[in-house]
Amino acid sequence: MIWLAVAVGGALGSAARHGTNVFFGHILGRPGFYATAAVNILGSFIIGLLAGLITHGRMNETPLMRAFVFVGVLGGFTTFSSLMLDSLTLTESHQLTTALLNLSAQLVLGYGLAWLGYHAFALRT
Repeated sequence: MIWLAVAVGGALGSAARHGTNVFFGHILGRPGFYATAAVNILGSFIIGLLAGLITHGRMNETPLMRAFVFVGVLGGFTTFSSLMLDSLTLTESHQLTTALLNLSAQLVLGYGLAWLGYHAFALRT
């Protein structure tokens, strides 16, 4: 049942992501990095808000609900939100150095590997 919740949530999150791209495309003529930034920032806020509500006992969650919302919907919408929550969790548990390494490594390595992947075929010629 959890796999189904992730799949359905992922479909909804992916559709919302596409909707964001379409929205920015209509407004700006192309989605560009504005749509990506909006998704990443909004996803980070939503995952932080939900985690805060759960942590402070203002919202209950079941494993099924967590899989649907956190992994499915938000994972389909943006995985950047998961990076932010992981880093926040490390910071909240007084592991600031690990949190900063996590952020730095994923951003720098992610960018570097995206660059490498983008230019992989150009490097072969």
